[in-house]
Amino acid sequence: MSQLEIMLRTNIRLLNSIEQLYAAQPRKEDIILRTFSAGERLLEQDCKAEKVFIIQEGLVKCYLTEKNDKRYLFEFLGKGEIVGEIEAIKKQNCLCTIEAISPVTAYSISIPFFLSLIDRDPEIPKLLLFELTDRISNTSSRASFQQLYTVEYGLSKLLQLQEVEKIRLSKEDMAAYLGISVRSLNRTLKQLES
Repeated sequence: MSQLEIMLRTNIRLLNSIEQLYAAQPRKEDIILRTFSAGERLLEQDCKAEKVFIIQEGLVKCYLTEKNDKRYLFEFLGKGEIVGEIEAIKKQNCLCTIEAISPVTAYSISIPFFLSLIDRDPEIPKLLLFELTDRISNTSSRASFQQLYTVEYGLSKLLQLQEVEKIRLSKEDMAAYLGISVRSLNRTLKQLES
């Protein structure tokens, strides 16, 4: 798995599955296609999740805000990634905030319908299990990457991600992803430029 694949997660298998379910529904009300503008939140930390979302197009960031108002941005999610499923299954408030960083189209699934899918469609629990194991694996890879490589290398990969995905990340988001202050980020950017 490349470093860019670790930085931007996708799940085409889950996307294909939800697209089939969306097309097969008779009244198109259990799974709805929604759009979000850049900066709009799909889920908000500590608030009740009303829906489960699967991203069809676009990119979102997933972050925690600590009690001291510092943010930790721990992943970028793209096509096929699911959010809100843990909250739906555990019946708890949102663990983190999911915010669009580009225009996003996502399948919006009501929580009761999502839970009924888990009970009646044996493919859905398998897909969720694969998703969760991928998350654990990805978190381990990312943690080792941050321990073993320099901030300069991590920043160069973030800049590469911006270029490939044609997005613009704020300095605050870059710093939150790298686990450094904006001041340290500015120093590192200057070092990379020279």
